Order: sequence, then C-alpha cells, then structure tokens
Amino acid sequence: MPPRPLTWSDAREIAIALEDAHPEADNVNLRFTDLHRWVSELEGFADDPKKSNEKILESIQMAWIDERG
Repeated sequence: MPPRPLTWSDAREIAIALEDAHPEADNVNLRFTDLHRWVSELEGFADDPKKSNEKILESIQMAWIDERG
C-alpha cells in the first residue's frame, strides 16, 4: 500500500522529506518563497500550492529545524 499523499498540514513529514532532499540548506535563514517551492516539488506532495500561508510555512520551517536539531 503506497503512503498517503502529503498535504500542507503534514509539517513533521514534510520536514523529514525536506531534510532528505535539501540536507545542505540553511533552514533557519530560509526564504518562504524557496520553502514553498521545495515543498511543492517534494515527491508525494499532493496539495494545492495556493492553500499555503505564512503560518503553515513557519510551522514547516520550525519542524524542519527541530528535525535537524
């Protein structure tokens, strides 16, 4: 059974996928435009890119920082 598609509400799972895809990224000083693009480009991400907002991107960034920490 394939994993369910990722959506904007899956901050922890997205953070793990971002760490795998962009281990060299400075995830503390990250532009939200880059973060949005990277999330949208993740394999398995299947949500509407327009459903994102600053609060969602911030929660993904915080989860990513925590994941790396």
